[in-house]
Amino acid sequence: MKRAVLTVKETKRDNNAGPKAKMDIEKFLVDNGFVKWNFTINQKSILQKARIAYLDIPNFFNKNENQKIDEVFLQYPTYSKIVTKQLIKRLKKLNSKVFLIVHDVESLRLHYGEENYIREELDMFNLVDGLIIHNERMAQWLKENGVNVPMESLKVFDYDNPNPLVNNDEYRKSVCFAGNLTKAGFLQNLSLKEVSLNIFGPNPADKYGQNISYQGQYSPEDLSNHLNDNFGLVWDGTTPTTCDGIFGNYMKYNNPHKVSLYLSSGIPVIIWRKAALSKFIEENNLGIVVDSLTELDEVLSKMSLSRYEKLSKNVRDVSQKLRKGFFIEKAIQNLENKVSGER
Repeated sequence: MKRAVLTVKETKRDNNAGPKAKMDIEKFLVDNGFVKWNFTINQKSILQKARIAYLDIPNFFNKNENQKIDEVFLQYPTYSKIVTKQLIKRLKKLNSKVFLIVHDVESLRLHYGEENYIREELDMFNLVDGLIIHNERMAQWLKENGVNVPMESLKVFDYDNPNPLVNNDEYRKSVCFAGNLTKAGFLQNLSLKEVSLNIFGPNPADKYGQNISYQGQYSPEDLSNHLNDNFGLVWDGTTPTTCDGIFGNYMKYNNPHKVSLYLSSGIPVIIWRKAALSKFIEENNLGIVVDSLTELDEVLSKMSLSRYEKLSKNVRDVSQKLRKGFFIEKAIQNLENKVSGER
């Protein structure tokens, strides 16, 4: 069976982790024998998007119409609705199975509650043969809102990380946080007494609370070389007492990519209890879940060294799977089995 992975890439690339999840999946699948298909898009140019949709895509598929591909996995979203629609339309003409690897459901993120947008996006999902989505909570929401094609949960994003694992032999009650600090307003409202928090990323504030230290900005490929704390924090919004706002709400449904950064680096995770991924962290004993960051001083002070060592061992074990693309390959296999079983 011949399979292809199709990725639409951005022309602009800076020190943010946005494209890394797609690039990692592409790498893991190509290493596993997939054909690589690419388009490059300029998000700011409507004219260029139209040219890709109505000229480049037809020309590409005219050239490849004699290449028999049994299954195509399109990484979604593509930064353009017209490009996505044209890709699905042309892919269906190949008589190939068409699947989406869903990185973000915009109906749950930037367009949450917008009925027209939600209907359009979910109708598009129903045009393909199946979806790889983040987790069961996301799958449940999609089913409840009308998506009826087969779905398979990824469980957690794989992460290509060739850097050495963090050495966590010493328990210091230290935590790291990596991300766009513009979206991390909670950090300016947090002070810690027993725990130290080291933060990384662009757009730092002028001042942070007690025991919170800014450590700079690094590329996604280099960042894990600078992480050496006991835990990695996954939180979003304006307040340390809960995850709020658009991105805080999105955590109830998505798999934050920074979880994979921490786990692939050998770092146990601290995550909001209401986050969809908290179940995976708890069930696999890969970190701790909390309702509020005001719990950190007490929870980390009471943690025994033996429990921390067990967490670290579990994380090191799962890190090897993340670094090899285990979860995307397993999800694809399970989805293929579901689809073939329906015939």
